[in-house]
Amino acid sequence: MSREGVDHALRQLRADAERISAALLDLDSHAGSQLLKGARLTGETWRRWDETQRKVATLWRLFDAYTSVLDEATALRDSTNRPDVDVLLTLTAMLTGPSVDLPDGEVPLDQRTLLGPERKRVTLDEAVQLMSDEYEAAAAVVVAADNAWTALLLPLDDVEEGWRDAARVAHELDGVRHPELDRIGRELTAFGRIVRTDPLSLVSGSGSEAKADTSRLEALSKALEAFRAELAGAVAARDGHTALVDRLTGAIDEVAEAEREARESRETALLKIDSPGLPDPVEPSAGLRDRLAALAALCAEGRWRELAARSADLERAVATALDRVRADRDLAAGLLDRRAELRGRLQAYQAKAGRLGLAEDARISGLHDRARDLLWTAPCDLRAATAALAEYQRAIRACETETGTRG
Repeated sequence: MSREGVDHALRQLRADAERISAALLDLDSHAGSQLLKGARLTGETWRRWDETQRKVATLWRLFDAYTSVLDEATALRDSTNRPDVDVLLTLTAMLTGPSVDLPDGEVPLDQRTLLGPERKRVTLDEAVQLMSDEYEAAAAVVVAADNAWTALLLPLDDVEEGWRDAARVAHELDGVRHPELDRIGRELTAFGRIVRTDPLSLVSGSGSEAKADTSRLEALSKALEAFRAELAGAVAARDGHTALVDRLTGAIDEVAEAEREARESRETALLKIDSPGLPDPVEPSAGLRDRLAALAALCAEGRWRELAARSADLERAVATALDRVRADRDLAAGLLDRRAELRGRLQAYQAKAGRLGLAEDARISGLHDRARDLLWTAPCDLRAATAALAEYQRAIRACETETGTRG
């Protein structure tokens, strides 16, 4: 190498050394590295972190060997302003030839002897490549652990805090143990131990595809939220059971009123409509009142969670009963509405027949009288009346069409 070539190579290699040093320091100070150093690791994370620490230690030793060669070459170059051929040959060998002693751990087993590893040297460029490979492997472990903790630790803390709050509320509510809450607590403790000591066991994929599995924590969170919702309902039932009873009483009264209306509509339909096909009447209000009365015992015994559950069931039952009773009422009323509709249509077509000059037509009048008799006779045969009205309508339309054709 020429003097200028040597100077250029030294500047480039020194800049590379500064970048490598900065990268190693960043790796050491990375949040993931700090967490791994401070945690009591187990399992897969302990194994990979132990291996990573050895890699990082070897990396630093290799970097020291690398910088030692640079320092020696720089000192030799600085020793003279005009290096002779021998100095340039020596510098060329140092900068381009095998000049970096590999640390013992980097010598492959098949190249060692019983007395220890034989000394092996690599070029500066080869040393950089070796350091790059070790750095990428170490950084991958650090980043994967940091990403796993980032994805899991804060959500885990939130769920654990939620569990403690639920346990406090449950104890204040009735002072008894709750199997579901205990189960969630045990699973949360076990999962928390894994998250804090072996996060890499929860990571799937590698590199940029590596991702922590949060499904177990999400399932625990969902189960806890369901239990907390149940507790909230129990607290609401305890604090507002008087208002709850009043609300349910009012709702059941509404069912009873709908029963009365349905009963009246049914009786009227049975009198005025022939074979109405109405279902047997349902009157659930009495049973609902019995269920409401049973809630008083739960209040007296302070069984608030059961009170909340049964109250919710009763509210759903009341809503279902009200819909059913109203449907029966509307069905009976609908038959009467249908008769009224048919009567209105008959009157409208009678007026049309008069406008067309068909009032004296014997056939048309006979069809009208038959339909009218059916609609104004109790009980009314709606099927027959509908058919008679349809025949009356067709006859009027036919006459109308015939008259129009003549015109």
